[in-house]
Amino acid sequence: MNRERLANGLTQMGVAFDQRAMERFEAFHAILDEYNARMDLTAVLDEDERVDRHDLDSAAPLAHGLLAPDARVIDVGTGAGFPGMPLLILRPDLRMTFLDALQKRVSFLDDALTRLGLTATTLHARAEDAARMEAHRERYDAAVSRAVASCAVLQELTLPFVREGGVSIAWKGPGVAQELTAGRRAAFLLGGKVRGVLDAPVPGREDWQHVLLITDKTGKTPAIYPRKAGTPGKKPLGM
Repeated sequence: MNRERLANGLTQMGVAFDQRAMERFEAFHAILDEYNARMDLTAVLDEDERVDRHDLDSAAPLAHGLLAPDARVIDVGTGAGFPGMPLLILRPDLRMTFLDALQKRVSFLDDALTRLGLTATTLHARAEDAARMEAHRERYDAAVSRAVASCAVLQELTLPFVREGGVSIAWKGPGVAQELTAGRRAAFLLGGKVRGVLDAPVPGREDWQHVLLITDKTGKTPAIYPRKAGTPGKKPLGM
């Protein structure tokens, strides 16, 4: 791992880090490579690009001060642990839950957390099913997601986890403007309100137009949401 690139990028973003965080990032990259040799976790193999696309991009909420101390956070559709793992490495105080529908990814994260000496919860489930569990419904200060889905779909997959007064943070690209109308409608139906879009630049990657879609949880999510697994993607709310 290119420690200098990561350190310089975090510094430019205004995100605090220490030597222990750098050691954990390096170890996590090694564990990711170890597992990636036998299962498909990430297609990003170039180390500089991995630092930029996974580590620095995942840290964007910290640059904007979006996560309070000791916040309870759920990473919905975490995959190989992004954005949750970089957030936890930089902020071990976060009470993080990693949610994914594939057991092999959850097993990878369990092993990585143990080897990194980090404490977090992992959950093997579909988001639509997990959000109906009493232990997880409207229990989180923040839900984060870098899943590739429209704004409207992400609202239904994340807002049911968020308590009133909490926030949903979704990573999006330049096409977010075309999705906002439906995203606002979906948020309203789910007890939320779109606050807006924040720029999330990655230092040295001026051609990347990454943003964070911020949705505040202003009321309770009606009991009918989320709909059964698969439905949000097939029939997005607000469309």
